[in-house]
Amino acid sequence: MKLDPFYLIVDSAAWIERLVPLGVRLVQLRIKEMDEAGLRAEIAEAKRLCAAHGCQLIVNDHWQLAIETGCDFVHLGQEDLAEADLAVIRRAGLKLGVSTHDGAELQTALDANPEYVALGPVYPTILKKMKWRPQGLDRLADWRQRVPGLPLVAIGGLNPERLPGVFAAGADSAAVVTDITLNPDPEARTREWIAATAQWR
Repeated sequence: MKLDPFYLIVDSAAWIERLVPLGVRLVQLRIKEMDEAGLRAEIAEAKRLCAAHGCQLIVNDHWQLAIETGCDFVHLGQEDLAEADLAVIRRAGLKLGVSTHDGAELQTALDANPEYVALGPVYPTILKKMKWRPQGLDRLADWRQRVPGLPLVAIGGLNPERLPGVFAAGADSAAVVTDITLNPDPEARTREWIAATAQWR
């Protein structure tokens, strides 16, 4: 499969309503703290919005709700992957993306036969505290060699200025959170990302 080179990650359907109509083609809904009813409603609304704008929706973590709401793509971190029922996920027809940070995690991800793997943080990130130091472009290039033919997502500390190096190292898609959501003008920054990734689309 082919991923859009611009991979937006947001924490609400409201962000999707705000940014996806600008031309976003790939978005992950990543909600960490919410009750089940709220999550179900957010996922359903995100699905509706993405369908209306021709955007691929990826649901983070909540694979059971993704199945219930008729979504077709889920992203799992390593802890969630360990607890998930991959057989149920596959029977439901869900595509799978998996986060990785080191060689052992990469092998665990590959054993799950995912549609893509993500490596991060490539650069320092303020999104969350992590035990891993920035991976850098050399590690990204190494991952590219280890997973030939499998889409590779770079994440962590990315901005439009860093994209040429990220794609030269072998990434197929660049994931972004705070560079857009914490920007004073998220819409303008989103348009910058769309323009900056156009040559790899």
